[in-house]
Amino acid sequence: MPFTLTMPKLSPTMEMGTIVKWLKKVGDHVNAGDAVVEIATDKATVEYEVLDSGWLREILLTDGQEAVVNSPMAIFTEEEGESVEGYAPEGNIVPAKDTQATTPEAQPKQAAAPTSPPAAGPASAPAPLQTSAPSTAPQPLVQKQTASTEKVAPVSSSASGRIFASPLAKKLASEQIIDLSTIKGSGPGGRIMKRDLDQKPAQGKSAARQPTQPSGTFEEIALTPMRKIISQRLQEAKSTIPHFYVTQTIDAEPLIALRQQLKNFETSITYNDFIVKGVALALQEHPEVNSGFNASKNMLISFKTIDIAVAVSIEGGLITPIVTHADTKTVQEISAEVKELAKRAKEGKLQPHEYQGGSFTISNMGMYGITDFQAIINPPQAAILAVSGIIDAPVVKNGAVVPGKILNLTISVDHRAIDGALAAKFMKTLQKLVENPAILLVAE
Repeated sequence: MPFTLTMPKLSPTMEMGTIVKWLKKVGDHVNAGDAVVEIATDKATVEYEVLDSGWLREILLTDGQEAVVNSPMAIFTEEEGESVEGYAPEGNIVPAKDTQATTPEAQPKQAAAPTSPPAAGPASAPAPLQTSAPSTAPQPLVQKQTASTEKVAPVSSSASGRIFASPLAKKLASEQIIDLSTIKGSGPGGRIMKRDLDQKPAQGKSAARQPTQPSGTFEEIALTPMRKIISQRLQEAKSTIPHFYVTQTIDAEPLIALRQQLKNFETSITYNDFIVKGVALALQEHPEVNSGFNASKNMLISFKTIDIAVAVSIEGGLITPIVTHADTKTVQEISAEVKELAKRAKEGKLQPHEYQGGSFTISNMGMYGITDFQAIINPPQAAILAVSGIIDAPVVKNGAVVPGKILNLTISVDHRAIDGALAAKFMKTLQKLVENPAILLVAE
């Protein structure tokens, strides 16, 4: 009996997915639990494992094609050799809203090149519903606007319309693209000689510094599935969550000294590892900050475990792998776990449970030498910490201004769940922990 494999919902925010690569081919037998296809979601690229065994009979979505959740991807049969002729998949293939039709009938006829860039028109109609495998994968929506440009050779001119130059000077000027009308000759009667060209830099030598495209040239590039969801969610978060920010400057010299001592004994711990542990301990002391907000129900969320999401930049977007139960782990365990999660995140091999959820997020841009920044809250969480770079700055110690090292930490808070006084107390606790980093090595 035939049955349909549909686009799965692999994360709470996933609305559509992109087929990256089929791992099985038509005619293969697939066992329950086998990975059959790689799917790019709003979070990561995931190998999807089928729940039921069967024979792959027809692929409806080809590599590179997008479709919304629950759209049919392939047809399977329970028995080998069973026909799927006349079988209607459960549901229709619904392409992503910005996926362009690629069939000849759907493509508009190409008009003659206009003399000026055309005004932007309405988007093309979506591709018709498909019940069989399309012949080609949809191409990214890329628009490019340029103005017509032609390189014009320099034109020599003089009052009489004639250039007086030796044959050798004319030959060299032609080779070096030199406008002889700009050269003052030193020969008899003002004749231009070879020696005069040596004093004039060839225009060809500066060609690399000349613009190759007209001003205003631009290119529109389709968003990746991950970037689409990031743009939607962050716009919603910034528009609907009442953010406020609390910044605390940290004396980073004790942290630097401790890290150097560890390095002397070949123990590599990053500054971010210490921050993760410090945040976990501060959340233990201020559990109200380890919270979220359910906007649909207008209710507070009180997280019962401290699970810290660490923002990692990957190709095509951003992902937040989670250090679960961070308060129960040592700095060394956190360091090893973050390294492993970040590595697999960049390889697109994270499992959904490794990046979905979390009670608090840390975004670190210190590696770029950033002085200070503010992060956007990742709902339904109620707070996110922005970690800047360690910088040289004058500080006051024992009543004297001396050279120092400082680190700025800024927490972005959802005012519906957390008040200013609570955010301030949390930041002062975090400051105390980070400025006395030895406690982070022994705290349980």
